[in-house]
Amino acid sequence: MEIILKQDIPNLGHKDDIVTVKNGYARNYLIPQGIAIAATVSAKKVLAENIKQRAHKEAKVKADAEAIAKKLEGVKITIGAKTSSTGKIFGSVNTIQIAESLAQQGFEVERKNISIKDEQIKEAGTYTAEIKLHREVKVNLEFEVVSE
Repeated sequence: MEIILKQDIPNLGHKDDIVTVKNGYARNYLIPQGIAIAATVSAKKVLAENIKQRAHKEAKVKADAEAIAKKLEGVKITIGAKTSSTGKIFGSVNTIQIAESLAQQGFEVERKNISIKDEQIKEAGTYTAEIKLHREVKVNLEFEVVSE
């Protein structure tokens, strides 16, 4: 069944994408939850008109995201954590701490748009995080975890 997504869904598609899913998934979950609508001929025409009107706004948003990405490329952040004598961290470093550290440097990035390449950070060292500024603009940010 073809549907039009009303919001971004991980591993399925972005807002206003036309995707094909199984009938039960569409009828029992996506459409009743208000996440998607059926892709009828009239709905596709409305979608095409909306996309046409929104195209120039999206270009500006993407340009802003690319400008922020260029500024972020040179940034290196340091996160302090309590560690044992062997260098192991008590707890772990997560996206909240990265977002707070970026906010202190003047970059407002939501923590849900940050993903850490390593699953869990349990030792002091240098790591890489991926920041998604736009669906087409992603930046790799190096950060260092040091003991306090």
